[in-house]
Amino acid sequence: MPPSWTPPPTPAFAPTHDPLTPARDITHPHFQPGDQVVVIKGVAAGELWGDSMRVVAPSWHTPTDEDGWRLRDATGGTQTYVTAHPRYLVHLSRRCPDCLIHLRAMEDHLLPKHAGHDALIDCGWYTTTALNQLVHTADARSGR
Repeated sequence: MPPSWTPPPTPAFAPTHDPLTPARDITHPHFQPGDQVVVIKGVAAGELWGDSMRVVAPSWHTPTDEDGWRLRDATGGTQTYVTAHPRYLVHLSRRCPDCLIHLRAMEDHLLPKHAGHDALIDCGWYTTTALNQLVHTADARSGR
């Protein structure tokens, strides 16, 4: 008898304060079209996890009134393309010192808080607006 298939576990929502991303100073030119990036969203089995995307083109990020990037989610879905602020992104396609420092700081901040948990933990930092703008909760403004 073949092994039974079980669906992936439902993410555990654990609102966790993010003191690092809102204060991160990443300029628009830091990312280039074609770069593969990740938006860190939480912890799974002792490691950071997030959404992997590819940078497509520069774009205005309305929720922050700053330069942003149009991103393509390779897995598709209802929001294949979103616009994000550069400070939300971390390079996957190259070992960039700024992104590595940010990634390490996120690990130091998050992993100890969720040590011993095997569930997928979504820290609840991001939402997507009706205009497909990826917004950090610290950047959300009413009416936008």
